Amino acid sequence: MAETYDFPSDLLAGQEELHQVRAELSALLKRLPWSVEPLDGFSDDNGWRKVERPASPGWTEDEQAEVEKLRRREHELAVFISTHRYWSELSGADRMRARSALKHAHEQTAKDAAKKDGE
Repeated sequence: MAETYDFPSDLLAGQEELHQVRAELSALLKRLPWSVEPLDGFSDDNGWRKVERPASPGWTEDEQAEVEKLRRREHELAVFISTHRYWSELSGADRMRARSALKHAHEQTAKDAAKKDGE
């Protein structure tokens, strides 16, 4: 059985928000044009694979601001999580296992909730 850790609630909340921010940022970047600045399309087959891009209208100021806001929040959360006082309570190898467990804690919470609903 996998080890369980008694993570502080603020650390769990920070990790959950980090997952949400990263998912939101990823979805936004997939929707946006490939270039921040307006650029003509191109086709290049001189490399090891052909690369084609349609013309890009660029990102609006609002889109640029939204990406910047999400990236800033992602950075804040990553710093909060990595410097949390909880990590000082653990030894090196245990700290690495706990960090990995924290990254997947939301998955375990969902499994536990589904199991409880099935009872």
